[in-house]
Amino acid sequence: MLDAHLMNTVVAAALAEDAPTGDITSTLVIPAGAQATAVLAAREPGVFAGADVFAAAFTLTDPSVRVDLLKNDGDAFVAGDELARVIGPARAVLTGERVGLNFAQRMSGIATLTRAYVDAVAGTNAVILDTRKTTPTLRAFERHAVVCGGGTNHRFSLSDAFMAKDNHLAVLTQDGLDVTTALQQVKAQLPAGMVFEVEVDRLDQIDAVLAGGVDVIMLDNFSLADLRTGVAQVAGRAKVEASGGVNLDTVAGIASTGVDYISVGALTHSARALDLGLDVQIS
Repeated sequence: MLDAHLMNTVVAAALAEDAPTGDITSTLVIPAGAQATAVLAAREPGVFAGADVFAAAFTLTDPSVRVDLLKNDGDAFVAGDELARVIGPARAVLTGERVGLNFAQRMSGIATLTRAYVDAVAGTNAVILDTRKTTPTLRAFERHAVVCGGGTNHRFSLSDAFMAKDNHLAVLTQDGLDVTTALQQVKAQLPAGMVFEVEVDRLDQIDAVLAGGVDVIMLDNFSLADLRTGVAQVAGRAKVEASGGVNLDTVAGIASTGVDYISVGALTHSARALDLGLDVQIS
């Protein structure tokens, strides 16, 4: 669940960006006492995400606006379904409309794409993970949408887990230390319980990294054959994460190799906004 304070802070900033000195068009055209009823409707099938964010766009514009959520985060819908109703002063409804829609469309697009990946690996043990390839300042929103779609969150930030990639390993071993010893020294300095993950790009790196005591080993851009070999080589001594070359055409094959996790940057960096509309009636 999104932190309420963070959500309101981000939504308020978006509203200020969109109407820094007010909505001049609505102020000049819409009578002050006019009321509006608006329906958030799906124009294509998908998975809903960002219900509370959508509502906040209106209630932060004017606390007297009422938002009735007809679908919950994670609910699937079809074209034509009503997802929410917004009732209140017409000026406020029109002012909050674009910000509310932008968040709902973006987050529902991520949730819908995530659900497609999750469905594609059904029947395997593979868990679909997101990555840090998110929109700056919107990571919490986008990660929440991934969960709504049935995915699982990877580390939130660089502060949350240890993940060494090729550049890190090159620095660790530049003074002559072998990889295993270098990783063991690092692990001894980690806070208790922190995930210890290392990326490899060749099969011959696996044993030395495992001996360093990793919790997760990432097999980066491995062929399907090498993924199978890698999973057998790890033999349960650590969790195995696959990354690179993952799309809806390849993810089922990757999952079939026996990996535990599949990280998919596309969930957040390539999801398109879902087609949702807000039909407004003013009285």
